[in-house]
Amino acid sequence: MDLQTLTFLFVGVTFAVYIGIAFWARAGSTSEFYVAGGGIHPVANGMATAADWMSAASFISMAGLIAFYGYGGSVFLMGWTGGYVLLAMLLAPYLRKHGSFTVPEFISDRYYSKTARVVAVICLIIASVTYVIGQMKGIGVAFSRFLEVDYETGLVSGMVIVAFYAVMGGMKGITYTQIAQYVIMIFAYTIPAVFISLHLTGNPIPQLGLGSTMADGTYLLDKLDQVVTQLGFAEYTTQARLSATNMFVYTLSLMIGTAGLPHVIMRFFTVKSVKAARESAGWALIFIALLYTTAPAVAGMARLNLMTTIDQPNAEQNLAYADRPSWFKNWEKTGLLKFEDKNNDGLISYTGDKKTNEMVKVDRDIMVLANPEIAGLPNWVIAIVAAGGLAAALSTAAGLLLAIASSISHDLLKGVWKPNISEREELRYSRLSMIGAILIAGYYGFNPPDFAAGTVALAFGLAASSLFPVLMMGIFSKKMNKEGAIAGMLSGIGVTLLYVFQHKGIMFVQSTSFLGDMDPNWFLGIEPNAFGAIGALVNFAVAFIVMSRTAKIPANVEKMIENIRVPASS
Repeated sequence: MDLQTLTFLFVGVTFAVYIGIAFWARAGSTSEFYVAGGGIHPVANGMATAADWMSAASFISMAGLIAFYGYGGSVFLMGWTGGYVLLAMLLAPYLRKHGSFTVPEFISDRYYSKTARVVAVICLIIASVTYVIGQMKGIGVAFSRFLEVDYETGLVSGMVIVAFYAVMGGMKGITYTQIAQYVIMIFAYTIPAVFISLHLTGNPIPQLGLGSTMADGTYLLDKLDQVVTQLGFAEYTTQARLSATNMFVYTLSLMIGTAGLPHVIMRFFTVKSVKAARESAGWALIFIALLYTTAPAVAGMARLNLMTTIDQPNAEQNLAYADRPSWFKNWEKTGLLKFEDKNNDGLISYTGDKKTNEMVKVDRDIMVLANPEIAGLPNWVIAIVAAGGLAAALSTAAGLLLAIASSISHDLLKGVWKPNISEREELRYSRLSMIGAILIAGYYGFNPPDFAAGTVALAFGLAASSLFPVLMMGIFSKKMNKEGAIAGMLSGIGVTLLYVFQHKGIMFVQSTSFLGDMDPNWFLGIEPNAFGAIGALVNFAVAFIVMSRTAKIPANVEKMIENIRVPASS
């Protein structure tokens, strides 16, 4: 069976499963829409959380960025994994014990203020919409390759699918859909990795294959360093992300941003108890680790295969453009891979020198999806990777859209502006909010501010600078008051947005950037994607300064904090 038919078959079956689940588990009440009724089993919730977590940024983009950044790309692995540990240990059990539907609802109760709730909703929407923009980039990449169309057409197709099943099912439908998506994603990610590792090193375990020797006795990473440096690129294993300071702050921003992400925190409200929330977090870490420990191997092997396929080291001359392989032609159709014959010799020159490099566009986000084709794996493997890429792109987008919808309908409308609104009206407004968020994110998806993982890093920075500090202070500080929390959130996200916008453009419109993306103007050499950690420090500092000059918290709020912090056995 040819590749296109197999791909349609695999993707068609998986989509039928998703849509069937959306109908079967469609939400009939606000409790089912927001927290799936609160009765999801810890193992099932852990798997759904892993799928929610392993977004297009993780499945499609992370390995691609590591493939080109080398050692410098490790910030994504360390930051996202470490951040999940922070979330599981420092926030999730306490928030579950409080029993709120949403993060802004907890902030409203803890800081006894509707204003704090509104500010939290604004911060949540800004971070979540930025995150969805990153998912839309992944959706466009996955659908463009699957449908063999240009990126823009693929993006529109993906937006329609996301809108359908996210709006239908709410948290209940999304949870069970994401369980199915996790199974598909993990098989799609690991199967080609096993094939390629076995082919390159003879070791079927990718994590070990990355450090193994190849047929000629050369270690795989040494071979990769040799190939990329010969072609004028930076050495793979030592290439830092600008500087050690930048890498540290980038990792920290991703870590605390992870712990402040509302769509992941909401997952811990869907289980029956605090104990179940802890168990769910443990299972999620196990499921996430299966993919995250495989990603460095996928990245290194993909980069080696790409370089040796396009610019063959032992060949007498470069590969002729007319003889380019089928995978090259397929990705050219999407517009994400472009060749420009600068010297008109008909040969492909792929080097680290911008003047002579004729591969003028190799989008980092294509690496995972293109890897099986580059390695010449069987068509059924390529087809299942396409299905996995689509599952990854859709799963997190749905969770984020639900977080946005709940913040608008439950926290703003029901919590502040229209407290007497009926459940039916609340659900309707939730679904309308989802559609609005899809349209906004889709608009930015046509001209994303960065690669999928880079855009997601911006979202993590916004969550790190605004929501993480206020949640931490809300749980572990009995003195923090509403004035301090509000001032902290506004200053943290304000400083971060100012820094991001001056380099990325206002609302990510590059022509409006006031300084441009110029290294000399970076504060302490820290790039905009990593600035969330600095924003978080500003948040903490401003919050405590304002707290020291304003009224103490009420006694009943102090008792609530004490109750949240008492360990629960069930």
